[in-house]
Amino acid sequence: MTETARTMIARLSECVGQTVTLSGWVYHNRASGKVLFVVLRDGTGLCQCVFEKAAVSEEIFEAVKRLGQESSLAVTGLVRAEPRSPGGVELAVTDAAVICPTADYPITPKDHGVEFLMRNRHLHLRSRKPWCTMRIRHTVIDAIRRFFNDNGFTLIDTPIFTAAAGEGEQTLFAVDYFGQPMYLTQTGQLYLESAAMSFGKVYCFGPTFRAEKSKTRRHLTEFWMVEPEVAFIDLPELLELAENCISSLVARVLKDNRRELEELGADIAGLENITPPFVRLTYTEAAEILTSERTQRFLAEQLEQFKTQKAALEAELAQIEAADKKGGLKKWQQEKNARRIPELRSEIAELETKIQNNPKHAELAAGFQWGKDLGGSDETIISLMHDKPVFVTHYPRQAKAFYMKTDRSNPKVVENLDLLAPQGFGEIIGGSIREDDYDALLARIHEEGYNPDDYAWYLDLRKYGSVPHGGFGLGVERTVAWLTGQRHIRHCIAFPRLMDKVYF
Repeated sequence: MTETARTMIARLSECVGQTVTLSGWVYHNRASGKVLFVVLRDGTGLCQCVFEKAAVSEEIFEAVKRLGQESSLAVTGLVRAEPRSPGGVELAVTDAAVICPTADYPITPKDHGVEFLMRNRHLHLRSRKPWCTMRIRHTVIDAIRRFFNDNGFTLIDTPIFTAAAGEGEQTLFAVDYFGQPMYLTQTGQLYLESAAMSFGKVYCFGPTFRAEKSKTRRHLTEFWMVEPEVAFIDLPELLELAENCISSLVARVLKDNRRELEELGADIAGLENITPPFVRLTYTEAAEILTSERTQRFLAEQLEQFKTQKAALEAELAQIEAADKKGGLKKWQQEKNARRIPELRSEIAELETKIQNNPKHAELAAGFQWGKDLGGSDETIISLMHDKPVFVTHYPRQAKAFYMKTDRSNPKVVENLDLLAPQGFGEIIGGSIREDDYDALLARIHEEGYNPDDYAWYLDLRKYGSVPHGGFGLGVERTVAWLTGQRHIRHCIAFPRLMDKVYF
């Protein structure tokens, strides 16, 4: 094979009229008489490579013709414009070298089911949906870092091993640290409060762990979180910081990943609406909404919409299956149907879940009582009723963590915030102003039954130059799920860890 510098597919639009070499894997291979159409992927995109029998040796033509999905090879050819091809260009191949031929690749366009795909996650990552999702996740993480770095924050790396709880002892992962009991971190917040007293504005970004026995679509036992902490800040300013952070990263994803969003079927119009100001509700106002007649009517209307959508999808599925059974379809139609059938079944299953959950959500909302924390169904209802993110503030004191500052004008509530993503995705940010009074914080530690000795250093921060301060945590996987329109956050991290599932 002729030596030519390797070119990435993402740059091919700059190379029209040039001879280049691509290296990658077979995404799709189709023969049509004396022409082979091989869609190649290289991690940056897809390119249709056209092998004409007269343009390459017979040995190469026959070898490539037999290649199965995910075979690896290098191809050289002329880049030419082709609007119908991925990226708007294609490669007229003049030479090729097979690196590793593959047969019987286990992941095909047919419907495999989530369990199968998760057991084969090491291979599933090559498929388009996880590829698009991970590209968006990459942008989200970069945009988060850029936002805080550009706004005067200093990155502080906080410990993974901790000696005390930050979010409730019942969700701690215990580890044996050379014979001493320690825990995997639930949050870097307590350490960040110390750093904020040095740098003013700080953030940490890393994995966090919660031994929460929950199997919902919103929970992982290991997830990534960014946590800013700011000295001399009040609750309205903290809301504004969170609002600007979310608006900034959404704008960046729209700019850099529109093609991936389109391929995933994300609500791009809805994302374009994510600009300040966001909706602001107090917990009490949210409770009033949940128990209102308006909410019951809204849920009843939602139920009818779900049933109508499900009926339409079932009719489309029946039509496709009937056409497949009848036969006589061209190969491209068969392949299109093979891709569409699992999509339809997944959408139908999601609607069936919504139809089943709707009456339960309605019952829980009608019976909601002031003083309880908002549950997943409560967050779903409130976020479904708004087309922008919703801040819910001033939760009951007994429902929140010991370090949250009691509202001095109403001791029943704390100065906190949750940010709910629209369209039913629920909480993506949780934060608060921290209790800065030594005696008040010590009293809360005693109330929770914690050992004050474990928090001696944390209490020191209230003895030596205490100031008003606060921060929040933003969950990366929940944010990516909202942006991409995926209902389960297990799809939004490369190798998910769930309470009842660790695949490898």
